[in-house]
Amino acid sequence: MTESVSVHTVADGVARVTWRAEVVDLGLVDAVARVQPYVDRALAEHGRVEAWVRPDDVASQRIATWTGLRREGVMRGAVAEEDRIVFARLAADPPSSEPEGFRALLNSFLPRKRAISQLLVRDHEHRVLLCQLTYKPDWDLPGGVVEVGESPQLAVSREVSEELGLELSAGPLLLTDWLPPWSGWDDALCLVFDGGSHRPTLLDSIVREKREIRAAEFCTLDQVAERCAEFTARRVAAALANLDGGAPAYVESGRPRQPPH
Repeated sequence: MTESVSVHTVADGVARVTWRAEVVDLGLVDAVARVQPYVDRALAEHGRVEAWVRPDDVASQRIATWTGLRREGVMRGAVAEEDRIVFARLAADPPSSEPEGFRALLNSFLPRKRAISQLLVRDHEHRVLLCQLTYKPDWDLPGGVVEVGESPQLAVSREVSEELGLELSAGPLLLTDWLPPWSGWDDALCLVFDGGSHRPTLLDSIVREKREIRAAEFCTLDQVAERCAEFTARRVAAALANLDGGAPAYVESGRPRQPPH
């Protein structure tokens, strides 16, 4: 009879643990109790123990996690051109029964939402600084993706310096805009900071990063509506309205979030 849980050495120092459907059917607590001894024994003889789980098998993903295997990512086309989520634990990893190991385990599978920081820069004629980007047809506020471990407020100043050659400090946060998944991108939080009001001659100081920026101009609200995607135009309008605290500080795709009834 085929074992319901099995371990195979798949490379030097690497073991892979698998379990059958009847283990999943036991329920999470009993399934973990069934799989855990196999993981522990394999780890005593190998430097790495892993499990490959189908993306649609949520129950097995939870079993892998609660036996102490950290989610590492998706191996595309791993088995018969189907994807597999890879979970693994190294012999050197602190056990999940210890605080450091438990934090690392949680960090491996909790959502990692992308953060984007943008700067709302105006001139004395109340126009908004927009950038024409090389990688999409519409214009957008200056800024970019926050790097791992980086302050969003410092990130936007870094992005503006790298892409436009401008040394501008980010002021208070004006707006948090949640962006749902779109056109191949995962969802994200866009944080818009106050970049202050400047003379129109600020444009003369711009040094474009040509791989990403085609042009940068101060634009009227009519030009914002014409050049930007609709959700970007809504975000700009909401951020402008919040300069005096008169608009919601949180929106979704530029629209105020309606409270549930």
